[in-house]
Amino acid sequence: MNDKITIEDLEVRFHVGVPDEERTEAQKLLITIEIFKELSSSAKNDDLSNTIDYFSVTQEIKALGENQSWKLIETLASDICELVISNFKAESVRVIVKKFILPDTRWVSVDITRKI
Repeated sequence: MNDKITIEDLEVRFHVGVPDEERTEAQKLLITIEIFKELSSSAKNDDLSNTIDYFSVTQEIKALGENQSWKLIETLASDICELVISNFKAESVRVIVKKFILPDTRWVSVDITRKI
């Protein structure tokens, strides 16, 4: 499967962190989502109903973070994978979450892939 929709560096502010005090304030995260699905039908027919509406994906991911917190970015990435597979009928999903927490690094990230 080579067909892929990529949403790169979606900026969100979620409550993530192992210590309770780290989760009290939402922090900036960048989330990249690669969604794998056969796209030949949508390309041939120029029909949104045959593809994945990436705007809707971003809105559902943003909504996922409302009134929720995670200790681990690994759990957040896995939850996003499950959301995209369940709600958008993707064949597989790769999610990268970047967190800006360590002072001497550009970011810390996790990269998770899930398949149906």
